[in-house]
Amino acid sequence: MASPPPTAPSSRPRQFLGRLSLPERNYLADALRTETVGGILLLLAAAAALIWANVWPHAYESVLEDTVGPSGPLHLNLTLDAWAKDGLLTIFFFAAGIELKREFIAGELRTPSAALLPVVAAVCGVALPAIVFALANSGPGGHPGGWAIPTATDIAFALGVLAVVGSHLPSALRAFLLTLAVVDDLIAILIIAVFYSSGIKFWALGLSLAGLVLFWFLHRRGVHGWYLFVPLALVIWALMHESGVHPTVSGVAMGLLLRCHREGDEKQSPGERIEHLVRPLSAGVAVPLFALFSAGVTLSPAAIREVFTQAMPLGIVLGLLVGKSIGVFGGARLAARFTRAELNPQLTWADLFAVATLAGIGFTVSLLISELAFEGDHALADRAKAAVLLGSVLCALVATVLLKLRNRHYRQLCEEEDRDSDGDGIPDVYQQDDDPSWPQAR
Repeated sequence: MASPPPTAPSSRPRQFLGRLSLPERNYLADALRTETVGGILLLLAAAAALIWANVWPHAYESVLEDTVGPSGPLHLNLTLDAWAKDGLLTIFFFAAGIELKREFIAGELRTPSAALLPVVAAVCGVALPAIVFALANSGPGGHPGGWAIPTATDIAFALGVLAVVGSHLPSALRAFLLTLAVVDDLIAILIIAVFYSSGIKFWALGLSLAGLVLFWFLHRRGVHGWYLFVPLALVIWALMHESGVHPTVSGVAMGLLLRCHREGDEKQSPGERIEHLVRPLSAGVAVPLFALFSAGVTLSPAAIREVFTQAMPLGIVLGLLVGKSIGVFGGARLAARFTRAELNPQLTWADLFAVATLAGIGFTVSLLISELAFEGDHALADRAKAAVLLGSVLCALVATVLLKLRNRHYRQLCEEEDRDSDGDGIPDVYQQDDDPSWPQAR
C-alpha cells in the first residue's frame, strides 16, 4: 500500500508578520542599529535647524545661500541648500538602492507571495495620502502640485522616535516597517524622476547612462578600488544633475547595479560590503546635514495657525496622519485577506495599525519634494515644510501612545526572541524542533 504523499510546505497558510529566519534577523538588527543612531542624529539636526531658523533667521538664510563648487559647463557652483538636496540625498538614495536590491535578492521581496503584502501596503500608503491631499486642495486657493509631499515614509525618523520614547518592537514589525520604507523609497524616486524633472538635456543624460553602463561593466568584471568607482560615481552624478533629471536618481541606479548575491566562498557580496560602509555615512552624516539645511522653517503662532487653516499645508498634515496610516493598514489588511495569510498569533491588527501610523512620519523625502514641488516660491515651500514637520510630530505622538499601550507585551516578545540559555550565539526560539526557520538559521 502506497504511503500518502507528504504535505507540501506551500499548502500551509503563510504567516504574516511571522518570525524571521536567523540570518535575516541578524541583518535586520545590524541595519536598524545604524538607522536608529542616524534617527537620533536626524532629530537633533532638525531641532538645531528649527532653533537656528527661528532665533537667528538672517544667519540661517545667508548660510543656505552661500555658493560652493566649480563653475563650468556642468554648472556645479551651487548653494549649500542645493548641495544638501541634490548631493547629500544622493548618498541616502544610493544606500536605499542597495537595500532595495538586497530585499529583492534575499529579503522580504525575494518571492512574490512574501513581497505582495508590504508592496500593496506601500502602494496604498502612497496613493491614499496623495488622494487626501488632492481632495483638500481641489477648491479655490488649493495647490494640487504638492500631491506627492505626504506620500513618503522616513525610516530613520521613525526609529529615532522609537529610541527616544523607549518602545520595544518585535523584529517582525521592524522588518515590515523597513521593507515598507524601502518600497516607499523606490516609489518616491520614481515620482521625483517622472514628475519633478524638467528641461531634459539628452546629451548629458546619455553620457550619464553611459557612465552607469561602465559602472555596471567594471563591477561585474570584478574590478575593485574606490579610487576608480568614486570618481566615476561623481561624474555620473554631475552629468545626471546637468541633464535635468534629479541627480538622486543616479544614486538609486548605482545602488541597484551592485551585485547583492554571494558567489563562491564569499562571506559578503560586494553590495553588502559597500552598504556596510555607506549606511553609516548616509544615516549619520548625509541625512542629518540635509535636515540641518532643510528643516529650518519659521514656526510662529501665525505660521502654525496657517498649517491648520490653509488647504495646502492642511492637506499635507491629513495626508500623513490619516492617509498614510489608513493606506498602509488597509492595504496590508486587504492583501492578507485575499492571499489568506494568517496573522502571527502573538500580534494583533492593532499592532499593525500602530506601525502604519509610525509610517506617517515622512520627513526627509517629504522635505525634498516640498522644495521640488514649490521651486521658486520660497514662502510656499516653507509652509509645506512646516506642515511636514507638524504632521510628522503628530504621527509620532499618536504612534507612541498606541505602541506604549502594548509595550509590556512587546518587551516580553523581544526577551523571548533574544533569550540564549546555552550561550551558543543562537536564540533558543531558533533551536526548537517545531521552528520552520531553524534549517535556515543554521
